[in-house]
Amino acid sequence: MAIGGQRDRFSWEVPGGMPVLSRGRHRRPRQGACFMEFASYLAGETWSDHPQCTHRFLAFLARGVNDFTSDEGRQRLATHIPSVVGLTGDSPIIEPLVGLRAAVTPIGVAAESAQRSLAAGVLACEAALDELACPKPDAAAQLLAEAWSSAPLAMAWAKDFAASIPASRRPVSFSRRGRAIVSTAVLAAADALVDDPDALLRAMLVGAISDTRGLLTKAPQPTEAAQAVPVRDGVTTSIR
Repeated sequence: MAIGGQRDRFSWEVPGGMPVLSRGRHRRPRQGACFMEFASYLAGETWSDHPQCTHRFLAFLARGVNDFTSDEGRQRLATHIPSVVGLTGDSPIIEPLVGLRAAVTPIGVAAESAQRSLAAGVLACEAALDELACPKPDAAAQLLAEAWSSAPLAMAWAKDFAASIPASRRPVSFSRRGRAIVSTAVLAAADALVDDPDALLRAMLVGAISDTRGLLTKAPQPTEAAQAVPVRDGVTTSIR
């Protein structure tokens, strides 16, 4: 496993004249930048929203959060860009752990139909972690407990549903299903029954960054807690 130098993601500010964070992919900095394109710039890589400096699964989550955060809220994400530079490694735990963080973050405030999908995703991540020949990280146990306390009915439904699926029909590889779990979680957070979905999306990404860094360095960093806020109607679109 390899990890680059750490930066203070809470004090860093975007220098004047730098690209402004915006939705989607950009051919050049003058058109703006998404979260991961800015990371490629800071890492000194070729301009890309798929840089080598960040684990591909964490980068997938970051692109989704970038695209579904409002224009105003997106600028608050910029302070966390340096924290993903160099955050990569070959641990097989990263994908299910990031997927678990993504699925658990909105599960307590998502619509009922989304809760069931998220709960199924939580159990899929748990199963993927159980299949690995290594201890579960502490963050995983905490997230699983949070899922059961936040959405017990959805989790019970997902457990019964998973038990009804024949082993021969269960997915063998986690990677493809993991991306679907992350996409579902980002959409659920953007459309969550809360007043500030931007805060929920930001908590999802910051939590995943902290979990990944803690896994790679064995020294977890503090995360921003998702704020409990009043109900609101959300809007969903598609993830790139």
